[in-house]
Amino acid sequence: MPEVELVLASQSPRRRELLTAAGIAFRVHAANIDETPLPGESPVDYVRRLAREKAEAVPGATVLGADTVVVIDGQMLGKPGSPEDAARMLRLLSGRRHEVVTGICLKGGEAIVDHDTTAVYFARLTEQEILDYVASREPLDKAGGYAIQGLGSKFVERIEGSYSNVVGLPVSLVYRYLRGAGM
Repeated sequence: MPEVELVLASQSPRRRELLTAAGIAFRVHAANIDETPLPGESPVDYVRRLAREKAEAVPGATVLGADTVVVIDGQMLGKPGSPEDAARMLRLLSGRRHEVVTGICLKGGEAIVDHDTTAVYFARLTEQEILDYVASREPLDKAGGYAIQGLGSKFVERIEGSYSNVVGLPVSLVYRYLRGAGM
């Protein structure tokens, strides 16, 4: 089978770690696109559009674009803009179920666009737990203001779906498409 070079159109260290752990060879060429949601855009349409735009913005024979958002009550939570915003997000998630949606685009000949959704159930958090977690600075660059693979793991009671999707890339879904492309 011919070796195809995969280009990851993302600076996310979590996506790099997930691909490396899965034994998928790649190089990074981050895309720089406007990530502003369009008026009335659903979370699924939003992450699928951004994944496609990222993949299309980067040169390469096979390019992977991805974007992740946390959704609660129909509201999209991206990366917090400040420690106060992270605390607000954690208060929203406390004691509740939310969804993590990641869109992917694998651009080779034809662009393949798909997404994965994982349900996450959070424990009820005290105000002190929220403040202590925000003070760790971990939530500041994570969609929804938490990292399931880090200190935030203690707040997750259970998930339904792909763990790697919550981290930032549904590895099994990506691999299925890469395998179909001969990688």
